[in-house]
Amino acid sequence: MSGTLATRGARVAGVDLARAVAVAGMMTVHVLPSTSTGAQGVLYEAAHGRASGLFAVLAGVSLGLATRGTGPARADRAAARTGVLVRGALVALLGLFLVLAGSRIAIILPYYGLAFALVLPFLFARARTLLPLALLWLALSPVASLALRRALGVDSQTEQPTPLWLLAAPGRLLETLLLTGYYPVLGWTGYLLLGLAVSRLDLRERAAGVRVLGGGLVLAAGGWLASALALGPLGGAARLAADVAPADLGTVLGEPFYGTVPTTSWWWLAVVAPHSGSPPDLLHTSGTALAVLGALLLLPAAAVRVLSPVAALGSVPLSAYALHVVVLAAYPGDSGTLLAVHVVGACVLASVWRATVGRGPLETLVGDAGRAGAALVRGPAR
Repeated sequence: MSGTLATRGARVAGVDLARAVAVAGMMTVHVLPSTSTGAQGVLYEAAHGRASGLFAVLAGVSLGLATRGTGPARADRAAARTGVLVRGALVALLGLFLVLAGSRIAIILPYYGLAFALVLPFLFARARTLLPLALLWLALSPVASLALRRALGVDSQTEQPTPLWLLAAPGRLLETLLLTGYYPVLGWTGYLLLGLAVSRLDLRERAAGVRVLGGGLVLAAGGWLASALALGPLGGAARLAADVAPADLGTVLGEPFYGTVPTTSWWWLAVVAPHSGSPPDLLHTSGTALAVLGALLLLPAAAVRVLSPVAALGSVPLSAYALHVVVLAAYPGDSGTLLAVHVVGACVLASVWRATVGRGPLETLVGDAGRAGAALVRGPAR
């Protein structure tokens, strides 16, 4: 079986394993303290800003795979887009309600769901269109964001939206999700577009895994290099040092942001800090996401079998994420032991659920609702 992954199941398992890495990475950032040292510190730094980017890129991959069999007829594509829109709306609504759990987690799902709507015009575009579009989006959307936030006089929004905002503050809700929140959709849509481009490859082919891995490594290194050049030889760090208070200088060197950079200087767009939403940050984290996915697609079948409990977690990412949020709200803590409980417990529960029931409960709910919405648009079969 040289030249291709062993089976179609191995390819699906590779994608599931990548989803599991994303969920476990977000758990790592949620549970471990930011001051962790040693092995825990390495885990935290590796996951911070990268796990959520991987989660978003894989959303695009999943959308592309789920709609791959859609025919060219206008009615079929309208039905598929409606199904995606319904799924996105339910995911976003679930995220708004999860905020009410009171955990310390910045809930990604409202942003994630809205991003589904923004990629609808490109849902059936070809890879040769999607790839340059995604790279341009990742590079230029932060510039548009800073310009818009300057014009509107708004900056990072650390308050999380709840369902009440749908009625009481819809404009503020949209502004937060698109521009000023933890995962601003204006920039993060680029992750989904990149995932859509990847989904156009035949992921059963080993060559595809090599291309995804290699492209990811180049992109990740390129993001870091661009930031280093801009802040160093081009003088960006010196410009920012004159622009900010001494207490804020650490931010220039890589301290995390809250989704966006300040609007006080265009040079903020040169940083590569976690959750800065700058071009180097988005490009670097896109690259690490592709590298993780490519590496896992290339795993031999024997390794995939050994990692089947991990792949089970990746097959129920929405349910696992929601359960993690609720449990952490009920039993807060910040230790390596608690992280192990969350990750191992999620793998065990996911394995048992997949073996006895099948799809995850929230995956079933959202998937069935999406198919129902698509069926309404498609109409009765002829």
